[in-house]
Amino acid sequence: MKTPANRSSALSTHRQRLEAVLAGKRPDRTPVALWRHFPVDDQDPFRLARATGAFANQYDFDLIKVTPGSSYSVHDWGTRDDWRGDPEGTRDISTYPVRHPEDWENIRPLDPTAGSLGAQLECLKVMVEHYGPDKPILQTIFNPLSQAKHLIGKELLLVHLRKYPEALQKALEAITQTTVDFVRACHAAGVDGVFYAVQHAQYGLLSEDEFEQFCRPYDLEILAAAKPMWLNMLHLHGENVMFDQLASYPVQIINWHDRSTEPNLADGLKRFPGVVCGGLRRIESMLLGTPESIHAEALDAIQQTSGQRFILGTGCVVPITVPHGNLLAARTAVEKAGE
Repeated sequence: MKTPANRSSALSTHRQRLEAVLAGKRPDRTPVALWRHFPVDDQDPFRLARATGAFANQYDFDLIKVTPGSSYSVHDWGTRDDWRGDPEGTRDISTYPVRHPEDWENIRPLDPTAGSLGAQLECLKVMVEHYGPDKPILQTIFNPLSQAKHLIGKELLLVHLRKYPEALQKALEAITQTTVDFVRACHAAGVDGVFYAVQHAQYGLLSEDEFEQFCRPYDLEILAAAKPMWLNMLHLHGENVMFDQLASYPVQIINWHDRSTEPNLADGLKRFPGVVCGGLRRIESMLLGTPESIHAEALDAIQQTSGQRFILGTGCVVPITVPHGNLLAARTAVEKAGE
């Protein structure tokens, strides 16, 4: 079979494959990565490292996105959660430390090497030791407003954002400082990038002006701390996202629910200068579909992007109930597409 122009015929390492994609070249095959929660295991840094690594190795994904419990970054401010069997693998928050405007005063900068954050650094050190530098490792980082949601709850957060903005913003400053320090510690541990999750860049939640006030300045401060890392991915969570408002963020990759909200992958490539990640529906295809339908969806995604500046994945975590055959199909789809 003839090798397409500007595509290497030699097999690449995972890192080399991603470096080629970031450079706008066609790699030997399309990179692919899926990620999921690991309930119960995510309460211990060493079990989380083993579970995450085993999953990535089993399916030979091109990067490892480390997914601790969603509220890991706010445990030391008093948030408590429980595992109650959610099929996405997420934990339910049982205790919110913020209920009244004055409670935001208790949110002060944390030591990123202690408590829950320090435990996550231990997980990352194990991951880097066993899987770096060939298989890049990304640590999940929630932006400050998303962390604030885990301190108060999603409904009350928007009430405080509009009724008590000064109190909330003072807390966001403390959250930002803690996150900046933690990101720097992740870099020092050898991590290749952050998976930066923004959950409120949705027109159904905030106006553009509200986003500019309560998200952008804090996001940019944290992403500046992540700049020395080479593989930073922005995750735009939800529907009707503010894609164009965040397309200027200093990251290498954008990931969003491209199959359920605008833009599609082809349009995303036109509006963002870096790499786009997505193409697979995590419920309709990965959970409820078949290997054949997953192969077809992957091929369509590769055709949309002409196989350049593209990583095959889903718009968010895959449910923990996804069948083995469908996970394997996502990985084999990139081989099949090259035949």
